[in-house]
Amino acid sequence: MDALAGLLEGPRAKGAFLIRACFDPPWSVRIEDEAPVSVMVMLRGEGWLIPDDGEKLHMGTGDIAIARGPAPYVCADDPATEPRAVILPGGLCAAPDGREMKDYLDLGTRTWGGRTDGEAVMLVGTYQPAGEMSSRLLDALPPQLVLREEVADCHLLPLLEEEILRDEPGQDVVLDRLLDLLLITSLRAWFARPDASPPAWYKALGDPVVGAALRLIQDDPAHPWTVAELATKAGVSRAALARRFTELVGDPPMAYLTAWRLALAADLVRDTDLTLSSIARKVGYGSPFALSTAFKRAYGVSPVELREG
Repeated sequence: MDALAGLLEGPRAKGAFLIRACFDPPWSVRIEDEAPVSVMVMLRGEGWLIPDDGEKLHMGTGDIAIARGPAPYVCADDPATEPRAVILPGGLCAAPDGREMKDYLDLGTRTWGGRTDGEAVMLVGTYQPAGEMSSRLLDALPPQLVLREEVADCHLLPLLEEEILRDEPGQDVVLDRLLDLLLITSLRAWFARPDASPPAWYKALGDPVVGAALRLIQDDPAHPWTVAELATKAGVSRAALARRFTELVGDPPMAYLTAWRLALAADLVRDTDLTLSSIARKVGYGSPFALSTAFKRAYGVSPVELREG
């Protein structure tokens, strides 16, 4: 498993909210949907991504922005433009004072705004609440980022722009997968930048010793790994692996293994109908009881409570 695959391992878009937003200046929309991740593409015109706290980011035609939730932010033609609409959880739209929207209209299939040929057109894809494995992705990103067109060089945009307007059987699944591809290609370009600052464990995957141990853990979490066995396979002493692993990753090998197993378990509990016994076997726990105990210690709820919640 390569570094990017390890970063993106886990849940995928499922019933994501996608829309083509069309505006004429002045325009401004406040986002309070609490979504874990939103991807925005400026298809035409320009705009700004404005967090409540942090740097204002300009978006030009072809640029891709990624925003982490749940903190709110504003998308606007100019930082000085006051919001004229508020996007709430579930994709609901309201005026800033809570009244029914009148300035912006439903313009057809997944299209919203003032008019379809507005001066500014954005594609927006919003992921629904993420699982525990996605927290590793969120922790690897700044709260907001803008990837310039020349860096992104994304060939998916024409296809996504075409598919977002289609209303065919299974279209939601098609759009979910296209959104995943857009996010993956954008993150690949983001982390490939010379000035990128990926998290410690991501960078550690490039280390010949620690990277080997990380890949063993990620590829086969059910194996009863020990530091000694990982060290043998990595070609170093037990002490050397433990010291270097902790230095580069920030956690000892066994602590990282436990966190990885529990994050995988959280995804399987939430996204599948597998029994707790099956999940325990898949992630390296000898019994459902052992998994439940470790799970509740880490997350504050049992696997059953997570599934029922």
